[in-house]
Amino acid sequence: MKQVNAEVIGIGTELLLGQIVNSNAQWLSSQLADLGVNVLYHQVVGDNEQRMTDVFALAESRSDLIIVTGGLGPTEDDATKQVVANLLNKSLYVHEDTMKEIENYYIQNGLSMSPNNKKQAELIEGSTLLPNAAGMAPGVAIHENETTWVLLPGVPSEMKSIMNEGGFQFIKRQVGVDATIHSKMLRFIGIGESQLEHDLQDLISGQTNPTIAPLAGNGEVSIRLTSKAATLDEAKDMLRETEAEIERRVGQYLYGSDDDTLEAKVMELLKEKGYSISSAESLTGGRFIDQLITIPGASEITKGSVVCYDTEVKSGLLEVPQLILETQGVVSSSCAETLAVNVADKLRSSIGISFTGVAGPSEQEGQPVGKVFIGIYVDGELPYAKEFHFNGDREGIRNRAVKKGFQLLYQMLTQ
Repeated sequence: MKQVNAEVIGIGTELLLGQIVNSNAQWLSSQLADLGVNVLYHQVVGDNEQRMTDVFALAESRSDLIIVTGGLGPTEDDATKQVVANLLNKSLYVHEDTMKEIENYYIQNGLSMSPNNKKQAELIEGSTLLPNAAGMAPGVAIHENETTWVLLPGVPSEMKSIMNEGGFQFIKRQVGVDATIHSKMLRFIGIGESQLEHDLQDLISGQTNPTIAPLAGNGEVSIRLTSKAATLDEAKDMLRETEAEIERRVGQYLYGSDDDTLEAKVMELLKEKGYSISSAESLTGGRFIDQLITIPGASEITKGSVVCYDTEVKSGLLEVPQLILETQGVVSSSCAETLAVNVADKLRSSIGISFTGVAGPSEQEGQPVGKVFIGIYVDGELPYAKEFHFNGDREGIRNRAVKKGFQLLYQMLTQ
């Protein structure tokens, strides 16, 4: 199969400053993978002609396909076409039909067109125009020196429109891709990245096609499986054997794949078992229930939440005995268990979950920052609480506590 290596370059100082997220690169990489194109590099460069020249020259030296987003507007710093033209020793010219379309737009809307709008109608000598049904500036595609260039507006809606209407077709014709890349994410909870990698070390070390990539983030770990084949069906078939072996080894930690989320899985299990749930949240301040109710259909199983941040709310509304508060404190397993039982009782749910702990920045009741208790009560059973010690700042500790709460529920519901 022919190997086609691609590079995606984003233009704009606003990307470097973090004012805009470079979602274009993510979308393009996903779409190109379906065509069997290997995206090996992402670059971002500001609106500076010399730095753009350096970045483009580097890309030309190592990539078969270069897609550039941004820098096609009418302002002085929109220099993408000029820099590429200079690099290819080509000139720019005004595409008359495009110029007429731009002029008509201003006439129809009763606006005055400034002279610099002419830049949007310029094409590179020998290039192909890619129509822009969502905006003014068309895309530009050119194959030169065994490299294919596709220049696109930075506005995501315009960029996607151009690619879907003609950009991908141009790429197929020029680079002659004859393969499909297929990826699948396997999502795990309750196992760390290092342990997961250890358990799969021989598979990872011997990988060729499919490839296996462990990924960590947001309190859980994932594995990205990627295969390349002549057709999508063949690529999927290649993944099945590897996926089956991974499940054989660490399947007890696997909760879903691709776009599955732990929160949605927990809600699905609650529905299946006919459970309802409520939460008592001190440390997390309602964050657990907020994540649950963002999922469509949550009203079927969610009763509500009590944010018991203040000790008086714990003792008054949720009736944590004074003896527990005085002898063990609010950051304790007894407090967490009582909160879980009483919130379930008061909100008439079959499950209660509670969160209490120290998010920081300072200790509480002599307890260190990051110490957290999560309590769970299921109607008719004894309550229990688990103790955890999380690292990180205040927000990180709260987020980890919520994720761990969903993990405990998932494990309890799947036993």
